[in-house]
Amino acid sequence: MVNYVPVIGLEIHAQLLTKTKIFCSCEVDFGGEQNTRCCPVCTGLPGTLPVINQQVVKYGIKAALALGCGVGSFTKIDRKNYFYPDLPKAYQISQFDLPICLSGKVKIEADLGEKYVRIHHAHIEEDAGKLIHDDIENTSLADYNRCGVPLLEIVSEPDMNSAEEARAYIEKVAGLLQYAGVSLCKMEEGSLRADVNISLRRAESNTLGTKVEIKNLNSLKSIVRAIDYEIERQTKLLNNGEEIVQETRKFNDNRGITVPMRSKEDAHDYRYFKEPDVMPIVITDEDIETIKAELPVLIDERMEIYLNSYGLNQADANILVADKAISDFYNEAVTSYSNYKAVANFVVVELLKYVNEGELDSKNIPFTAEAFAHLVKMAEEDIVNRNNAKAILKLMLEENKSPEQIAKEEGFLMNDNQEEIKEVVLGVVEEFTAEVEGYLAGKEKLFGFLMGQCSKRLAGRANPKTIKGLLEEELMKRK
Repeated sequence: MVNYVPVIGLEIHAQLLTKTKIFCSCEVDFGGEQNTRCCPVCTGLPGTLPVINQQVVKYGIKAALALGCGVGSFTKIDRKNYFYPDLPKAYQISQFDLPICLSGKVKIEADLGEKYVRIHHAHIEEDAGKLIHDDIENTSLADYNRCGVPLLEIVSEPDMNSAEEARAYIEKVAGLLQYAGVSLCKMEEGSLRADVNISLRRAESNTLGTKVEIKNLNSLKSIVRAIDYEIERQTKLLNNGEEIVQETRKFNDNRGITVPMRSKEDAHDYRYFKEPDVMPIVITDEDIETIKAELPVLIDERMEIYLNSYGLNQADANILVADKAISDFYNEAVTSYSNYKAVANFVVVELLKYVNEGELDSKNIPFTAEAFAHLVKMAEEDIVNRNNAKAILKLMLEENKSPEQIAKEEGFLMNDNQEEIKEVVLGVVEEFTAEVEGYLAGKEKLFGFLMGQCSKRLAGRANPKTIKGLLEEELMKRK
């Protein structure tokens, strides 16, 4: 049996976060009634002229910087000619030989540790429309709302060798674009899609096999399943002595298989030529420096801070950087209370529980990071116990009140009245005589039982350290 190594490259299409389309003033938005956000320009009617949206160029530069790419000082817009029913002009305005983003690389956590995936280039272009197929009526209808929506197409080198590496790369690219503020990268809304190029090579050889392209994958789950299926399909063909056909395939999500769309023996001749109606773009060093100053601290730098300066574990750091809004919230919280691990733990375990369950939008947390930090501090300093801190957090999501106010109103504050605590401790010791005798005879686990009984009677509102000290004192008297 021959061993094969998968060789995978990705083309990621990310919708840029502009208010209007790339060459006209039509609104960019998700959903809505078909063909209500299009005009003569984006539907390519005769006599119309495109005018480039400057924000698209700015976002292209910003994305290049976030992805570790160079920025082209001179870039132009081209026409890519092909016919398809959802492309009314019969050409797409894109970029060919002078793209806005030049070569770069991003770091991912791969199967065998850290790995860099090289980016060949990234270019700006307009999106096509969308075909809606009605199998019952045997018709296809075109919705042109998406025509002219600005995209950034990011083309990787074939540096990935498994579905999990492809997933990690897409997640990293999406995260960087979100941090840069240039794309929402919501695959469920179509603002991030990917085409996968995959071939197999013999383990002992550097010669690449025949490449197959899988088009328009719009979820991480589909990407992983499609790659795994295609690796298995190509491996079986090669082991049976059959040839791989160079073609474009699509993934059938219901059946979990890829199926042919069209043969692709040679690269398409798109007959690129310079778009005559859009002027070339000159980008100065000053432009780049101005945009670079707007970038926040990005994922890798934040990971470095979380791991090496804050002492967080890898798992918590990964979770925090996965969502920029959460990472920003955490960073602000630790400026108020610098117990980095305690704040991270409360974010990851408690706050994100509500985000993951859909009860909270990470971008619209209804209280300040300072208030959250103060709640964590109250729990760490035993002003409230951990369970009551969780209850306070839930009430903070529902009511516009501070953690101190909620703690007072709900009676969550720890009781430091030593006389009252001592009276409860004495009552427990006198009631559970068998357990006390067992503890004094060496069964140390019974101390936890006695502590629990004391805490229960004090309704969890007494400092555990105070209870522990008074209980130990009372037990010592009975030795």
